[in-house]
Amino acid sequence: MYSQISTPVDVREFHQRLYGGEIFLLRNLPAMQALVLFARQFLTRRLDSHAPPNIHSELTREDQLSTFATLGREFTRSPEAKQLWRVLFTSIGLDPECLARDRLRLRFQPPSQPEAASSGAVMHSTVPFHRDTWGTNLYAQINWWAPVYPITEQRTMALYPDLWERPLRNTSASYDLQALVRLVAEQGRGAVTADTAVPQLLEPVDPAQAVPVVIEPGSVIVFSSAHAHAGVPNSTDCTRLSLETRTLWIPDVESGTGAPNVDGAARWAAPGFFYRLSDGKPLNEILGVERLEPYSL
Repeated sequence: MYSQISTPVDVREFHQRLYGGEIFLLRNLPAMQALVLFARQFLTRRLDSHAPPNIHSELTREDQLSTFATLGREFTRSPEAKQLWRVLFTSIGLDPECLARDRLRLRFQPPSQPEAASSGAVMHSTVPFHRDTWGTNLYAQINWWAPVYPITEQRTMALYPDLWERPLRNTSASYDLQALVRLVAEQGRGAVTADTAVPQLLEPVDPAQAVPVVIEPGSVIVFSSAHAHAGVPNSTDCTRLSLETRTLWIPDVESGTGAPNVDGAARWAAPGFFYRLSDGKPLNEILGVERLEPYSL
């Protein structure tokens, strides 16, 4: 499933191959290893005596939600995390003046609890099948995903590369990103569940097409946000902890370059979710548009 590419990358080739559906595995990058080490140290300090992959066993469900939300916010805002992600991108060969990034997320996925299957904030539950582009309408968008601790096929995410060119019935046409943003502003991110965060699939998909991602900490996968993917329900006795973000190559956004749209129909694009790596300026301001921009198919 994975392609290899030398680093630092040829930026044009890197993005064109991603827009064509290739999935890159960048193995044992020193900058990624440093980011994983920082994440582990951050978790160990903040959780005191708790072993991070076993934290779920020492907290009630309610306390898990509160603790994971707090740690996620702190990690996202951490100057060290921001700097280490920047070092990762620049070490690969990406110019901070031309790259915009989404929030830098630390995700928790405790072992599945049937009674909580559709509850809980999105950053600590199993995210359902989707393409990111169903919600953002940004076809130059690229996903970056990496584990903090070792993972298995039962404690990871899965990609569906065989569905790259296949249109799938989904709820993107009725998905209202503006309403979701308003909900977060009024009630906080905890009000957004896995089922409401992304448009939903409306047809069956063969589970055999799912390819679980099993890579070692210190490596990262990179793929177009137009790829179908989903969280794998965690059937192990450890919490999955992973790092993720999304990027846009600004010249490609400006020129309309990106992956093909095979089945997205959402009403809004979301450039204001991204910030230029060099100075933190919102992408919508760079482009001279609104944070949420009406999208015309």
